[in-house]
Amino acid sequence: MEKKEVQKSRVNTPLPHKEGAGVGLQEGLGEAQPLSLFELNQMVAGAISMGMPDDYWVEAELSETHEVRGHCYMELVQKDLFGNTPVARASAKCWKSTWMKIRPRFERVTGQQLHAGMKVMLKVRADFHAAYGFSWIVSDIDPTYTMGDMARKRQEIVNQLREEGVFDLQKELEIPMFAQRIAVVSSENAAGYGDFCNQLADNEYGFVFQTMLFPAIMQGEQVEQSVIAALNNINNVVDDFDVVVIIRGGGATADLSGFDTLALAENVANFPLPIITGIGHDRDESILDMVSHTRVKTPTAAAAFLIDHLAEVMSRIDECQTAVVAYVNRRMEMERMRLDRVSTHLAASCKELLLNKRHRVELLAGNLPSLVMRRMMAEHHRTDMLEQRANALDPRLLLKRGYSFTLHEGKIVRDASTLKPGDEIETRLEKGRVTSIVSG
Repeated sequence: MEKKEVQKSRVNTPLPHKEGAGVGLQEGLGEAQPLSLFELNQMVAGAISMGMPDDYWVEAELSETHEVRGHCYMELVQKDLFGNTPVARASAKCWKSTWMKIRPRFERVTGQQLHAGMKVMLKVRADFHAAYGFSWIVSDIDPTYTMGDMARKRQEIVNQLREEGVFDLQKELEIPMFAQRIAVVSSENAAGYGDFCNQLADNEYGFVFQTMLFPAIMQGEQVEQSVIAALNNINNVVDDFDVVVIIRGGGATADLSGFDTLALAENVANFPLPIITGIGHDRDESILDMVSHTRVKTPTAAAAFLIDHLAEVMSRIDECQTAVVAYVNRRMEMERMRLDRVSTHLAASCKELLLNKRHRVELLAGNLPSLVMRRMMAEHHRTDMLEQRANALDPRLLLKRGYSFTLHEGKIVRDASTLKPGDEIETRLEKGRVTSIVSG
């Protein structure tokens, strides 16, 4: 830390009179010599050091933060309660020796790094440097205050998602039985992505999974936009996949704030495929975890979940196969027993039927001659009757009785009006025939 210099007393000498300088200047300064900027700043530094010797806890929002050579530099703002207009601004510094102690504890408790937009409670003391001006020197940061603000913001997002009716939409989806086509949202070079793929490929069951990476930034301020862009790309080919896996591994747990945003949560909640998250932290569920279909801790746990899901399906198939085989065996045994009963009954029935049929045949054989004789007599009588009827209709009998019949062109004439003058007709009698010409 820079050491403060003590203000030294000095004797002011009269200013030399310059012609044309004006009486007003001399009257305003009197006999005193003006201070240099360095001397004036040293006076301010001394006044601040004596007037504000204590440390103070202050609430503020970070508008900017960055590290340089191990020191942390912050820009603080306070905004209007009814808007985003800053009503106060200040610079703050945390020297390396202090920052190396504060940062690990803050990130371990909050799970986040300091970043713009974060609400913080800082323990500061006033410092005015002659060369660099005024700033607050940070000696401590209360992570519980930031945790409370983060929890409030998270709860506001959760409440809004519930009001929109989308908070539980993912839970209503079902992971397909054969979920083997996996869309992966991850950083391409992340160790967790490699672990995920290796575990899927080397599973003990020999299941085959097809994975496709949709690269995204998984830490820092660009997480939200990058993951949403990846989800949009998956949605364009949504029919090619069964589930989506969002994984992150190998990064600091302090870079998880990007998964606690409203826009990302809405995109995940409304996505048409089940989404499994494994973004590698145990402290709390992120909002992304809350709205996803299934949350696991790590990328390897996500792979294990998919393998176990398929193994459970295989087990159910094996159980069904066993049940089907057992049912078929039972049914076949039942049918065999039924066939045995039927065959036994059928043999007895057939024997009885054969005996009945044989007896009937024997009866028919005994009755056949008489039946044939009766049938022949009946047919002979019928033949006689037909012969008598045929003889009775013989035209020669009519001619013998004195009748005749007339033919025209070989056909019997029944109506004289059908003849016309000049037609030749033939009249047949008992003895002979007469040919005539119709005259009129």
